[in-house]
Amino acid sequence: MSAISVRDVWQVYDGRVVLERISLEIKSGSFVAIVGPSGCGKTTFLRMLMSEERPSRGTILLDGRPLPDEPTADRGVVFQRYSVLPHLTVLGNIMLPLEFLGSRLLGRLFGAARRDAEAEARAMLAHVGLDGAEHLYPAQLSGGMQQRLALAQALMGKPRVLLLDEPFSALDPGTRAEIHGLTKRLWEETGMTVVMVTHDLSEAFRLGTRIVVFERLEPERGTRITFDIPVEGRKKPQEHRTPREMHIVTQEKSPCDRIAVGRRPSAWSAATTTPISTPAKAAAGRP
Repeated sequence: MSAISVRDVWQVYDGRVVLERISLEIKSGSFVAIVGPSGCGKTTFLRMLMSEERPSRGTILLDGRPLPDEPTADRGVVFQRYSVLPHLTVLGNIMLPLEFLGSRLLGRLFGAARRDAEAEARAMLAHVGLDGAEHLYPAQLSGGMQQRLALAQALMGKPRVLLLDEPFSALDPGTRAEIHGLTKRLWEETGMTVVMVTHDLSEAFRLGTRIVVFERLEPERGTRITFDIPVEGRKKPQEHRTPREMHIVTQEKSPCDRIAVGRRPSAWSAATTTPISTPAKAAAGRP
């Protein structure tokens, strides 16, 4: 598990301030949901956590050490658009992280190492409900199956941190509920730290242990954190299990009306089932 420390981070593009004074301490094993209106810098923040961008000012630490300058295997990511490779089968996509990690020069395993990787990949596919689809290509999968594949691929490298960039927004409500349950189960079983960007407050409260709101309150200023709301009663993962050791855990219901929030709850009294569309909605209850 991994703790993330964000200290006075700013991001400036050509003189335009996108993010300012972002400070955040994320405990190991937390599931942090970042919400806010479109264009407020949520994905920019996630890209900095991935090392795809560097902050203009401030520091980001992972377990007390500065983030590497480039993306590494200790941070998995699932994008809004599925990042699996279309020319590889489901099994090939799942094995790919193991092949890159096991053979950095060739990117391909052979012999006993390949057989072990394939057995681990098949175990993961069964765990996420894709057993029997090993021979299919991504284009032959439904949206829900593609999302299961993307999650499984991200987890095969055993990352310490999982970053989710609006990964459920393209799914229909029924499929989204199923993938929510899968995501929660995988988080509980692996003990990873998860940071998810979403527009959907209902989704944020359903999955997160903590809700962080990004808002740009003044047009000429950058986005800041305006709300930081802990979600009580959410189970925190205790240990990491490999795909072969994972087991199906009992899923508890998580309706929004069961959740007690932290400070400034009045601003969210009528907003827990609708996405944020303007900063004014979140600012309405500010004293």
